[in-house]
Amino acid sequence: MKKLLSLSLLLFGFSLVVRANAVATKDTTTVLFLGDSITAGLGVGEDHAYPAIIQRKVDSLGWNVDVINAGLSGETSAGGLRRVDWLMRRQIDVLVLELGANDGLRGIDPKSTKQNLQAIIDKVRAKNPGVKIILAGMQVPPNLGEQYTTEFKDIYPELAKTNHVLLIPFILKGVGGKPSLNQGDGIHPNIEGHKIVAQNVWKVLKPVLAKKQTSGH
Repeated sequence: MKKLLSLSLLLFGFSLVVRANAVATKDTTTVLFLGDSITAGLGVGEDHAYPAIIQRKVDSLGWNVDVINAGLSGETSAGGLRRVDWLMRRQIDVLVLELGANDGLRGIDPKSTKQNLQAIIDKVRAKNPGVKIILAGMQVPPNLGEQYTTEFKDIYPELAKTNHVLLIPFILKGVGGKPSLNQGDGIHPNIEGHKIVAQNVWKVLKPVLAKKQTSGH
């Protein structure tokens, strides 16, 4: 009888642990960073890329947040559109969309880039209407011409306004064009540069995550 009682208590305790883990999983806020080589951390490694810095920030606050780095070097807006269905197979609470830079460097028509980014937003919302989307603004070098540069820059605030999503005006603010904060190619942030990129992202992302923590998800 005593053995049976002990087994019952053990099973009861195990069920509590399972339920506790289920609650913890349910309350976890999942942030997906969908981007290119900047997000992937090309040249510095994923552990030094800005999404990893964000993960350490939320961990230091004791927030239940899981950061997914879906950055892929060389990724274009069209490539991101092809990947998004697969990435959205799991529950995502916040999407940080950082794509378009490679489109600009290749001289792709800004209208095409804008259409692809819009399609990504549409797909994400169709899968999960409650997802919070943050769009990371990007700019291209002036050597592509004033008209192209302006049209490309305008993609992001226009999409943010149309879709009522949050905007990081320029993810490389304070980093772009500064040799001391970039690698030898002058394009990709070095370790110190990624710290600043993380700050640019954090200014917009932190209030979103803080609200989810207080609301329980």
